[in-house]
Amino acid sequence: MNRSGAKQTERTVEYGCRKRSRLLNKVVVTWIFFAALVTPAFGQQAIEQQKIAYLIASVAALHDATFIRNDNEYDAERAAEHLRLKLRYASDRVRTAEDFIAYCGTGSSMSGIKYEIRFRDGRTIESATFLHYKLVEYETKAADDVRGGAGAQEKQRQ
Repeated sequence: MNRSGAKQTERTVEYGCRKRSRLLNKVVVTWIFFAALVTPAFGQQAIEQQKIAYLIASVAALHDATFIRNDNEYDAERAAEHLRLKLRYASDRVRTAEDFIAYCGTGSSMSGIKYEIRFRDGRTIESATFLHYKLVEYETKAADDVRGGAGAQEKQRQ
C-alpha cells in the first residue's frame, strides 16, 4: 500500500474511533440521566411502602381494640390481615400511604360502610381517622430523626 493509502486508512480508522467514542458518550450520558430520574422515584416508593407497613403494624398492635367491618367484629390480627389482603388487590392503585388509607383502610368497597375501631374504654373512631393519626405520627418521628441525625453530625464536626 502506498503512503497516501495508509494515511487515508489511518484517517478512516481515527474517524470511526471518534464516532464510536461520541456514541458511547451519548449512551453513558443517557443512562446517567435515566438513573437520576428513576432513583428518587424508587427511593420515594420504598418510603411509602415503609409507611404502609407501619400503618398495618399499628393496627395489628391494638390487641385491646375491636375492629368493626360490615357490622362484624374482628380482633387486631384479623383486621391487619384484611388490610394486607386489600392492599394486594389494590396494589396497582396504591402508590402512597394516603392512597392506602383511601383505598384499603377507610371502608368496604362492597357495602360502602366505613370501618371503625372500638377501644377497650368504649370510644369508637373511624379507621381512616386512626390511620391518618398514625401516619402523622410516623412522618413526625421520621422528620425528627432526620433533624436529630443532622444535628448529631454537626456536633461531631465541632
